[in-house]
Amino acid sequence: MAISISYQSVLLGFPALRRFTCPHRSKHPPIGAATGVVRQTLRLEGLAMLAVLIAAYRATGAGWAMFAALFLAPDLAMLPYLKSKAAGALAYNAAHNFVAPAALSGIAALSANSTVLAIAIIWGAHIAFDRALGYGLKYSASFTDTHLGRIGRTA
Repeated sequence: MAISISYQSVLLGFPALRRFTCPHRSKHPPIGAATGVVRQTLRLEGLAMLAVLIAAYRATGAGWAMFAALFLAPDLAMLPYLKSKAAGALAYNAAHNFVAPAALSGIAALSANSTVLAIAIIWGAHIAFDRALGYGLKYSASFTDTHLGRIGRTA
């Protein structure tokens, strides 16, 4: 019986070795990351969602100053990266998926609160913008490892 061990399994099993990476790391996408046509489709999906959300925001009649002021607010969720990669990935992913903006939209609809709806749309637009640029949900191994592939200089 042959035993196959990948460098990822070795690094995951020994925390002291995690700082070392495969010399060909930049040539390989993170395990589980979308590649090729699937990655491009997901990015186009983000662009389409951004267009829809901008149109929805325009329909609310809310001011564009609020849009500009709040558009980058979800990126404050990157601050926990100052503590650790795991804390950063958890916070980033909590703020960069469509579940919370969708729930907030539902609350806005039930309460007929147009300001809350506008905030939910801005939040969703930020996520869609990130997806269109290729910034996906983060893996805890590295900020640059996302479900849409590697980002940054090593991409």
